Amino acid sequence: MPNPKRRHSKKRTSTRRAHDALTGHSLSECPNCHERKMPHRACPKCGHYKGREVVSVEEAS
Repeated sequence: MPNPKRRHSKKRTSTRRAHDALTGHSLSECPNCHERKMPHRACPKCGHYKGREVVSVEEAS
């Protein structure tokens, strides 16, 4: 198994890692309550998915 003869420089290491940054979640708008939600999931605010209520959500008072 080959081993490196010399260490890689900091620039070369950071250049390789330039694409490893995390990105935020993509969010879509709920057509019922217009809140931001993750796509292909029931809305956590109103409980609707694809035009019908699939989760009963208790209102916080």
